[in-house]
Amino acid sequence: MQQRAALGITKLQSWFEPTTGLYRTTGWWNSASAITTLADYTRLTDDRQFAGVFPVVFSLAPRTNAGFLNDYYDDEGWWALAWIDVYDLTHEKRYLEMAGSIFRDMTRGWDETCSGGIWWSKERKYKNAIANELFLSVAAHLAARSGDEKEKARYLDWAEREWKWFAHTGMINADYQINDGLEAKCANNRKTTWSYNQGVILGALSELYRQTHDAKLLDSANAIARATLANAALIDKQGILHEPCEPKCGADGTQFKGIFVRNLARLYLTAPAPTYKDFLLRNADSVWKEMQPRKYEIGIIWNTPYGDANASTQSSGADALVAAIAVEHAER
Repeated sequence: MQQRAALGITKLQSWFEPTTGLYRTTGWWNSASAITTLADYTRLTDDRQFAGVFPVVFSLAPRTNAGFLNDYYDDEGWWALAWIDVYDLTHEKRYLEMAGSIFRDMTRGWDETCSGGIWWSKERKYKNAIANELFLSVAAHLAARSGDEKEKARYLDWAEREWKWFAHTGMINADYQINDGLEAKCANNRKTTWSYNQGVILGALSELYRQTHDAKLLDSANAIARATLANAALIDKQGILHEPCEPKCGADGTQFKGIFVRNLARLYLTAPAPTYKDFLLRNADSVWKEMQPRKYEIGIIWNTPYGDANASTQSSGADALVAAIAVEHAER
């Protein structure tokens, strides 16, 4: 599996632009997700050929958005998680400090509209699932890595406060699937259950569980994971993950599936379940089957027809290959 992932990662890096610290053919937050994919691959395989990318991104990408901040709190969350992953790989404090700085800006998005939660953007017009899932995840990850007890307690308080709010918003519907966000009257807007909304929460709750050992957190994560794997709108009859928007998912939806499998793997490492491992390996095998020699491109669809490839689809598919390595390593 490592060789397969190496080929996918090498192709991904062909889109990396060293003069900007970002990836050509895709956007700002997508580059953060791609950096997370690269950091996970490097840590799991100890293949250091692309390790020099991280300081380049850290130095040059803020020319686009200073401090990795912009008008969207979810974008900021992706960058915070990327730097936490790079910190886990390098143990360089500057990356963790950057994640903490980004998180401080995210906290400014919290208010009592709908009884809590952060806004999607600084325009303050929409409270949605992804921004709040990321807020929870970043807080839980920072709590786990903080060496200062007061700081750790502050992060943990934010994580628990966010989850208490999120769990009672109604965004987790009766089928244990997470809809896109809240309507103006603070009820579930019943909009699309994107795969990444089912994914980020799995990694967030897994990380929070490691800090609190509250079994109810894993109960919630497992309920969402099982419901997702049974969701015919997301999983085909062969057990392959699809996004509802395929084959035309714009600039964002092309990244979602990789985020789901990345976080399902993290749940598996916390609470191993054979169905999760089987699903991850099946999807990785399907991605690999369609990758053609010499180019090794990964399109938006993880089985035939593959569709066009770019840095976003490539990093998403590479996440499937890296997730397979993660669950295979767990058995060793």
